[in-house]
Amino acid sequence: MTDLPLDTQPFRKARRRGLNRLRLLREVLVQARRLWLSGVYGMDIAPTSQISMSARLDRTFPIGVHIGAQSYVALQSMVLTHDRTRGLYVHTWIGRNCFIGARSMILPGVRIGDGSIVAAGAVVTKDVPPDCIVAGNPAKVVRQGISAGPFGRLPDADLREHELAAAGLT
Repeated sequence: MTDLPLDTQPFRKARRRGLNRLRLLREVLVQARRLWLSGVYGMDIAPTSQISMSARLDRTFPIGVHIGAQSYVALQSMVLTHDRTRGLYVHTWIGRNCFIGARSMILPGVRIGDGSIVAAGAVVTKDVPPDCIVAGNPAKVVRQGISAGPFGRLPDADLREHELAAAGLT
């Protein structure tokens, strides 16, 4: 790199391999899906949010789905807004700058606070406060006071990726 201080150097990114080479196509498909879910089903999904193609959003009560700006819903995660056994049809909220991990489940009526991260496989049964990480079944707060950026990315994530790319491990 250069002799500039580390905080002013451009970060090296991981090499794009496999399906990541088709990133632009994926982005077009994800935005088309978001427009479909918002326009046809009436879900409240921010234009800057990202939803995996395999994520499941409840279409039984679609107006109850609310996803904030720059939030990411990862693969095979599920956001529910109804429970037929209890006759519930309620709103489920995901705040801004959140990350919903792979195969996690957000139950009806839950509110995920801004800047929070839901770990992979977590089952969220109660509201999640802002700026924290939850994990487990049922999900419990494992870390508070985090500072998540867009899409729930931690502040040191770029530096870690840079170090791995510089070492040739990506």
